Amino acid sequence: MSVESGVTEGPPCRLTVLSGPSGVGKSTVVAELRAHKPEVWLSVSVTTRAPRPGERDGVEYFFVSDAEFDQMVADGELLEWAAFAGHRSGTPRSPVLERLRAGQPVLLEIDLQGARQVRENLPEAQLVFLAPPSWDELVRRLTGRGTESADLVNRRLEIARAELAAEKEFDVSLVNTDVREVRDELLALISAPSV
Repeated sequence: MSVESGVTEGPPCRLTVLSGPSGVGKSTVVAELRAHKPEVWLSVSVTTRAPRPGERDGVEYFFVSDAEFDQMVADGELLEWAAFAGHRSGTPRSPVLERLRAGQPVLLEIDLQGARQVRENLPEAQLVFLAPPSWDELVRRLTGRGTESADLVNRRLEIARAELAAEKEFDVSLVNTDVREVRDELLALISAPSV
């Protein structure tokens, strides 16, 4: 496996990227997967947005200032990053590469823009697209959150249409009709030997 240095210390592991439109249930699937198989390491992103109720620094995200984020980008410390709704989020590069070198399965839960950047930076990564059972279900999930303004929900729906059209760019697609089934399918993909 070629993870920058080209040397792995443990059995070969491949980075798995889970992406899909907002509201599709990525976080729910990841929480279920981590509860079932905690040895799969989930990368914690950095973000410039303020924590939502219940979010803890270093758990859901590392919350940083705009200046700190700018420095991370300038220093090449991010594997990928994206901007949305006036804030930026990204994946710290070093922890991901360290885990892969050690032979630990690594999972990223990121948006389409980030998945494309990972594909450029680590072509051997496995990109998994999480699709909703239907467009109507996705709309129901996004509007049912009640945590965002109508304008932001509408913006997310516009972006979701474009993200759904990009599904063919991914290695595998999973439809989120049942969280446990999707968890098991994702675990099987993560556990499969890298080619």
